[in-house]
Amino acid sequence: MPETLPWLLAFALAPVAAIVLGGCAAALRPQGRPLISAFEHFAAGVVFSAVAIELLPKLHEIDQPLPMVAGFVAGVLAMMASRRWFEALGALVPTAVDLFIDGLLIAIGLAAGTFGGVLLLAGLTIEALSLGLASTPALIRDGARKVTAIATMAGLGLMIVLGAAAGYLSIGAAPPVLAAILGFGVAALLYLVTEDLLLEAHATSDTPAITATFFLGFLIPLVLAHL
Repeated sequence: MPETLPWLLAFALAPVAAIVLGGCAAALRPQGRPLISAFEHFAAGVVFSAVAIELLPKLHEIDQPLPMVAGFVAGVLAMMASRRWFEALGALVPTAVDLFIDGLLIAIGLAAGTFGGVLLLAGLTIEALSLGLASTPALIRDGARKVTAIATMAGLGLMIVLGAAAGYLSIGAAPPVLAAILGFGVAALLYLVTEDLLLEAHATSDTPAITATFFLGFLIPLVLAHL
C-alpha cells in the first residue's frame, strides 16, 4: 500500500513517462494503427486481469454490498456523464478527464493491494503509451509543431499525477467508504476497457495476432499471481 504521497506519485509518473515516450516516438515516426491496436488490446487484458485478481476479491472481503452498489452506479454514471458533457469542448478535454480518473484508479488499486495495484499501473501505463502514439500525429496533422504536440501530451500526463493525489485521500477510509470507492473504481475500469480501449482498438481491422494480445495481457498477471 502507498504509505506516503511522494511514494504514490512516484508510481504515477510511470504512465506520465509512457505518454511522453509515445508522443516522442510518434513525432519522430508515426506508428501504424495495427501496432497501436495491439497495445490497446494488451492494456485492456491487463486491466481486466487486475480487476479480477485484486479489486473484486477485495470488495468481497470488505463485505459492504450497499456502499459497493452505490459506488458502482456512481462510477458508471460519472464515466458516461464525463463523455457526454466534455466531448463538446474538444478532444483534449475528455482525454484529460480520463487521465485524471486513471490517476485516481492507480491510487485506489494500490490501496487495495500492492500486487493488483502494480498490475493496474502496468495496464494504464501501456494505455498511456498507446495514447501518446495515437494522439500526437493527430495534433501534428491539426497544425501543431512537434515540440508543441509532445508538450501537450506531457501536460495531459500530469492529469494522472493530479488524479493520484486526489485518490490518496481515499486510503485508510472506513470499510463502507472504501467499498464505495472500490465499486466506483471497478465500474470506471470496466468502462475504460469496453468503451475506450477496446472501442479504439477495433477502429482498425483485427487480426488473430492482435486479438491474441488481449488474452496474453489477461493471462500474464494470472500466471504471476500464482508464482
